[in-house]
Amino acid sequence: MEDRTQQEQASPAVRKRVRDSFDLQGLMSHLGARITHIGPGRVHIALPARPEVTQQRGYVHAGATSAIADSAGGYAALTLFDEESDVLTVEYKINLLAPAAGDHLEAIGTVLKSGRTLTVCGLEVHGVQADGTRKLVANGQQTLIRVDRPTA
Repeated sequence: MEDRTQQEQASPAVRKRVRDSFDLQGLMSHLGARITHIGPGRVHIALPARPEVTQQRGYVHAGATSAIADSAGGYAALTLFDEESDVLTVEYKINLLAPAAGDHLEAIGTVLKSGRTLTVCGLEVHGVQADGTRKLVANGQQTLIRVDRPTA
């Protein structure tokens, strides 16, 4: 049985706010990452494996792997905040469990505890083959702080 939280969608307004913010991230654009799922407290980000994001042995670089994990957790937290709030990473820890290989990587950020000020997220990154085979290549935990959204 598939976890219901993987299928549940955030409201259209929350999805738009998350996508609009994601589109402003130069690093995610530079890496070629894209959001593939936005649910309440859960966001998935895909990163195609291409030479520009690899290290010397052809695996996706730990920096790219960590960056999509960090963003997935941050946007997972943002899905639970009001529209006047934004989010910043305070800290994160990532364990690289296996070489990051596959057709693409999929980072999944899941809110473990959402508080008034601090939010804690679990992070997973899977290497996904073209046939859909998945392998967990990294996991971690992140703490984020809720901040006021900047005014224009």
